[in-house]
Amino acid sequence: MHRDLFARAALAEIPKILTLLDRNRHSPTYGCFDRTFWQYKVIDFPAGMSQEFVYPLALAYHTDLVGNQFYQQPILKEWIEAGILYGAKSAHSNGSCDDYFPFERAAGAAAFSLLAAIESYQLMGLDNPEILHFFSKRADWLAHHQESGRLTNHQALIVLCLELLSRLLKSDRWDRSKTERLEQVLSWQNPEGWFIEYEGCDPGYHTLTISCLARVYELNPNNRLKDAIAKAVLLAAQFVHPDGSYGGEYTSRNTYNFFPHGFELVGKWLPEAMNINDRFLQGLANDLGSCYADDRIVGHHCWNYLLAWRDFIAERPELKPRSQGRFYLEEGGILVDRRGDTELYLALNKGGVFKLFHDGKLIASDTHFSLQIQEGKKVKNAVGHLVSNYKISLEENEIAIAGALGWAKQKQMNPFNLIILRLVMLTIGRFYPNLIRKILQKILITGKNKASFKFRRCLVWQDDHWFVRDELTAESWSNVLAAAIGCDQTSIYVVMSRTFQPGQLQSWWDLTERIGNLSPGETLKLEREFKIVN
Repeated sequence: MHRDLFARAALAEIPKILTLLDRNRHSPTYGCFDRTFWQYKVIDFPAGMSQEFVYPLALAYHTDLVGNQFYQQPILKEWIEAGILYGAKSAHSNGSCDDYFPFERAAGAAAFSLLAAIESYQLMGLDNPEILHFFSKRADWLAHHQESGRLTNHQALIVLCLELLSRLLKSDRWDRSKTERLEQVLSWQNPEGWFIEYEGCDPGYHTLTISCLARVYELNPNNRLKDAIAKAVLLAAQFVHPDGSYGGEYTSRNTYNFFPHGFELVGKWLPEAMNINDRFLQGLANDLGSCYADDRIVGHHCWNYLLAWRDFIAERPELKPRSQGRFYLEEGGILVDRRGDTELYLALNKGGVFKLFHDGKLIASDTHFSLQIQEGKKVKNAVGHLVSNYKISLEENEIAIAGALGWAKQKQMNPFNLIILRLVMLTIGRFYPNLIRKILQKILITGKNKASFKFRRCLVWQDDHWFVRDELTAESWSNVLAAAIGCDQTSIYVVMSRTFQPGQLQSWWDLTERIGNLSPGETLKLEREFKIVN
């Protein structure tokens, strides 16, 4: 049964997770999952997010599957408890933790690792007052902390943490905070069904929010929450590609994230949700899943996949035929156009970045123009895939997007920058971590500057297939060093983006020679025809 694909994909990562763990019980960092800290000693603090990895271990311990060497291994219980205790030991006095810089007090890392610790504590039948005290401190901090930026998945995680801990401790201490935080989550759901992530709709993080809210609903059902979840699930169904892959660079945060557990929970009362997982499993069976085997993010999908395996519904409805026609999220900036065996996924708010499928296969992935520009001694990157308010024309058989390229974010840390950041965080920054986070978000994610290059992209449906016509204009081409259109380029900092996915095995289209042949003021004109010859 395809169900086991979830478990096998997750269990394959357990050896890596154990490699990341300091398993030496006489070590001062026993239980730490940040190998760059305890083993390589190349950073000066442990990332709090890493302690989330106790959760995949706890679930692996309980996963009764042929070939699972970790099933009911007693040593796992010791390592899991050590991991939770190290999370407590490495936390700040108020229960918060850091993720990317000292005194950051990162809400996301605190919520992910608290959820993991609470669930693991109960799964492993632990009895440790020190751990319970730590849980309460972290929950108190999360209940009263508001991070910069609007990331609904973090807020949904916090609601779930508070709900689970309230039940574990049989306490009403966080009832008001739970209600207020859930209200915030629901208010951040766009009328189109998606939950905001920084600048718009990201179907990947959307599935994590669904997963958390589905758990909350099972614990504390109410009709308003049920309606919000149902609307979100029906929206998510639109983004499972015909080959079973999900998401990509046409979304607001460029992720291939897919968290399946929520769809199994919702499937108990909304059978359409199971169709979403069944389509995704088809892609997983064909090795089309995204790789998240990164030291920092390997845990997220691991525990969610194991939960989906555990709660998998045996009796499932038949797959419904894929819907035809146009699905348009005007405020989300995404258009899906299905005609026969052809499906187009188009980011209108990202200049026309698109994925095109035919007969169930990816035939084109396009992340727009990318130019390397010489400006003095610097080489900068002008791209067409940044979120912006472009001029858009939508007709039945023609879609046009026009606007300006923007400067890609290519800021890297260097010794001087790191020293300055450490000095700031060790002095005034420790008192204003949210301000520092907000500044970094603007530098790395949300702030934008237009470049002097203008583009127009037109997609035309003609003779039962798509034509794509591009135009790019510039006052001068003399400082353009290189030009191309890539299949997977992104230019903002998102932890879960830039992961490998098999659909990225496409060569970039090099346009450098064409640019070199243009006269000053002349327009680059391109035309592609995506006609499939059987």
